[in-house]
Amino acid sequence: MNPAPPGADRPAFRLRGVSLGYGDRVVVGPLDLDIPAGCATAIIGANGSGKTTLMRGLTRQLPLLTGTLEVLGEASATWGARRYARTVSLLPQSPVVPDGLTVEQLVERGRHPHRSWFGARGAGDEVVVASALERTDLVELAGRDVAELSGGQRQRVWLALVLAQETPIVLLDEPTSYLDLPHQVELLDLVRALPDPTAGEGAAGGATAVGGARRATTVSVLHELNMAARAADHVIAMARGQVVAAGSPTEVLVPDVLAEVFDLEADVIPDPLLGHPVVLPRARGERASGG
Repeated sequence: MNPAPPGADRPAFRLRGVSLGYGDRVVVGPLDLDIPAGCATAIIGANGSGKTTLMRGLTRQLPLLTGTLEVLGEASATWGARRYARTVSLLPQSPVVPDGLTVEQLVERGRHPHRSWFGARGAGDEVVVASALERTDLVELAGRDVAELSGGQRQRVWLALVLAQETPIVLLDEPTSYLDLPHQVELLDLVRALPDPTAGEGAAGGATAVGGARRATTVSVLHELNMAARAADHVIAMARGQVVAAGSPTEVLVPDVLAEVFDLEADVIPDPLLGHPVVLPRARGERASGG
């Protein structure tokens, strides 16, 4: 079990004895796991390792088969749907775009959990939506039909919707899909620096700061290991529905863990500029560097 890093009052998510699956088939668990608050966490693992199933459990799309899930120190079972949507947002792996919506209209849907039952749009909503469009470089596309956009542009629209939802916890399942390398870097840098919108409300969470403001908790499923190393404070490596390792990128992205999780032979060296690990895969049978 991985402890929360120094400065975190309590984890964003605490799982104890949690199993998840479909029908009678257990896919993930049982797990004991803490996901730290105020940090950028990356979940890595081969296809079929249980990453997306775990994310669905964290968003309560899948009920727990066993165990307990706490969110910011409270049992998730006590949370109503509206409160949960104000606290935890999700960028899913393959979201379906409703017909006939413009970019701005889709992003505006992120404001629904914050509105009264009458659903009236307020001036505050307009400011938040405009900011989300600007931060994802979508201002010029605001009036376009989402169905007309490229895959990468659509991915940025969905991210803007999540930003408009203004939650202290943001989950992203393969957020860099369809994005070229510059936009992958921009998106992950943006995600890493997201502020916690509840920081002034006395909400529980970590104290990690960006520009003096407490950071949001972000949890991203990522396939590109070097992107995970660059963008994450905390990494969870999964295989066969279990957590193999959890900790800092330097602790998790090591040859033994990569061999167990991905059946990958690799060298790992520090980035000469930023210091994070860099994974260098080797061909089968190739000798390790220096060996």
